[in-house]
Amino acid sequence: MADVHSRVRPIRRPLLVSFSGIDGAGKSTQIDNLRSQLAAAGYRTCLRAFWDNVVVLSRYREGFVHKVYKSERGIGAPGKPVARRDKNVRKWYLTLMRHALYLLDAMRLLWVVMRARRSRAEVIIMDRYIYDEWANLPLGNPLSRFYIRLVHGLVPHPDIAYLLDADPEAAHRRKPEYPVDFMRECRQSYRRLADLLGTMTTIPPLPLEQAKMSVEGAMRVMLGDEIGSTAAVQRMQHPAEHLPAA
Repeated sequence: MADVHSRVRPIRRPLLVSFSGIDGAGKSTQIDNLRSQLAAAGYRTCLRAFWDNVVVLSRYREGFVHKVYKSERGIGAPGKPVARRDKNVRKWYLTLMRHALYLLDAMRLLWVVMRARRSRAEVIIMDRYIYDEWANLPLGNPLSRFYIRLVHGLVPHPDIAYLLDADPEAAHRRKPEYPVDFMRECRQSYRRLADLLGTMTTIPPLPLEQAKMSVEGAMRVMLGDEIGSTAAVQRMQHPAEHLPAA
């Protein structure tokens, strides 16, 4: 375990960090790496999955798409594709329903983040965020953009909102669940959403180790500003040097 007593002073308030991006962008990999780096540096983290911990009536919503649209169950993997039919079904009545459901999810998000901030965690990490839902909306529609701006003023703003940009073809090879053409559309939606919000930290498509360095670099800047010391920055850069002897 890292030496938590080596820290100059604790973080004044829990940091909120979110990861967003198309399926197969590498969110789980980056989250696992960042949590490991933070733990080695002596920071307590907690992880919340948006679908499991935030989404309202998630079981019924999932059951609906399986029953009505014959969406396959499971998670796609190389050599084991899964034909998902949920967010890629773009009927007008589903778009209206999404606006309503996403508002309920935003309200629950307030409660989930509030509870997490009362825990002992110093960094709250969200595996997906409300932003991933908004990327499913027709962002070319001015009413949808107005809706997003309105709700954006209500939900907690992450201290770092990572957008993991990814090549759709490469992401599809890692996680074959949706058609590549649809994943290209999703990528453009995320980029458009990032421009609309102006608060997301985009990690461009990079080799894995370089992407990790970019994610860690944004966190080092945040921690340095937050605790006002170079010691924490050095621990993030060289975490192995701060592990106690076996």
